[in-house]
Amino acid sequence: MSKEECSVKDGCLAFDALKADPRIKEAKRLLLDAVSDHQSKLSRVQSSHPALQKRYKQQLEHFGTLRGRDLLFPYIGSGLGNGALVELADGSVKYDFICGIGVHFGHSHPLLVEGAFDAALTNLIMQGNLQQNNESLYLIDLLTKQTHLDHCFLTSSGAMACENALKVLFANKAPASRILAFDGCFMGRTLALSQITDKPGYRKGLPLNLGIDYIPFFDYRDPKGSRTRAIEALNQHIDRYPGKHACMCFELIQGECGYFPGDTDFFLSLMEILKEKGIAVFVDEIQTFGRTTELFAYQHFGLESYIDVVTVGKLLQTCATLYRKEFNPPAGLLSQTFTASTAAIHASIAIIKELTSGKYLGEDGIINTLGKHFISNIKKLQKKHPTKISGPFGLGTMIAFTPFNGSPEKTMQLAHALFNNGVITLPAGQSPARMRFHLPIGSVSEKEIDEVSTIIDKTLQAME
Repeated sequence: MSKEECSVKDGCLAFDALKADPRIKEAKRLLLDAVSDHQSKLSRVQSSHPALQKRYKQQLEHFGTLRGRDLLFPYIGSGLGNGALVELADGSVKYDFICGIGVHFGHSHPLLVEGAFDAALTNLIMQGNLQQNNESLYLIDLLTKQTHLDHCFLTSSGAMACENALKVLFANKAPASRILAFDGCFMGRTLALSQITDKPGYRKGLPLNLGIDYIPFFDYRDPKGSRTRAIEALNQHIDRYPGKHACMCFELIQGECGYFPGDTDFFLSLMEILKEKGIAVFVDEIQTFGRTTELFAYQHFGLESYIDVVTVGKLLQTCATLYRKEFNPPAGLLSQTFTASTAAIHASIAIIKELTSGKYLGEDGIINTLGKHFISNIKKLQKKHPTKISGPFGLGTMIAFTPFNGSPEKTMQLAHALFNNGVITLPAGQSPARMRFHLPIGSVSEKEIDEVSTIIDKTLQAME
């Protein structure tokens, strides 16, 4: 539709005319071409530029002073990347194999650059409770159609998505006041979520206002025994606090704990008891969305009919709480000034469309193929360095190995050595500590996975 046609057509919006304006189309083409031209220069790992090192060190020190502590890694990005590669402000180029712990689809990905351009045309930088544009409606329609769930509430962070889920669940199960969760779970760092997260350091000095009962997680070394122990613990907690549990929180692949996946039989054995007792099933998919053979990990495990509430975030860019109509809360319980930025909403739409295009999901999809390739490489590294690493572990493109018998100190040392050598990753877990990876599934190639594996190999060789 041309600008002239849109301006005279009955019922055409001024914004439709703006989007159809030839100048806008040309500007978008020029922008994408310019980004492509410049990101093509980032084709391999590079060391920092000597002329930038002094300024970069000053930036890092200033950053640490202002935030009250140093950054975990000396990472300040320049603003440009090329898929799996990212440029830092010191001129170095590194492979990003943690992706903000699962956030990034690929650096300077053309679909997301285009989405940000489209978002910049709109009148709303941030969308929220009172003012939302068509793209918000489009996104929640996409999300609900990809699930069996009826309602969707957008939000700006994974923690808020989980907070909203707890509100929905407690309101539905009032006066229940307790929550069931797995040993080693991670849900977030808000006042409520830090109590569910099974890490004492994350709630040090904070008041307690929730009752949490923990269930042992699946043990791949003893599937039958771990299922029996989990069922026994669940029944004990239910018997001890009859009618007091609003829900059980499920991480289907434990992330912060070290990328431990469960299995379908294990989850079903617990969910059947929960359903019988009238306790809701809440699945936290903040990190697992878009990381397995299905869009949602609960679909990968075949658990659709048991799920009441799901939270998503990270890779999606926008975060959301999805729930069955029976759990629709009373008016006023959920409301936020900001539900997400317009740029994030456009990015979310682009990512869902790309993931569901037919290329990424399924046993033979890109996600599973890339994950298997990296796992195969780690197995080779394990055979080459049997005293230095064990594994691999994980599922899909959430992959980990255990370095140096799980020593947290040695694992962090390895993470910093990899960073210096051009690969960004991050430890997880404590007993044992693991090195975890999130592949940039929107852009990484098997060749790049091989290059990263070679860097890991050389880094391990250099460490005692």
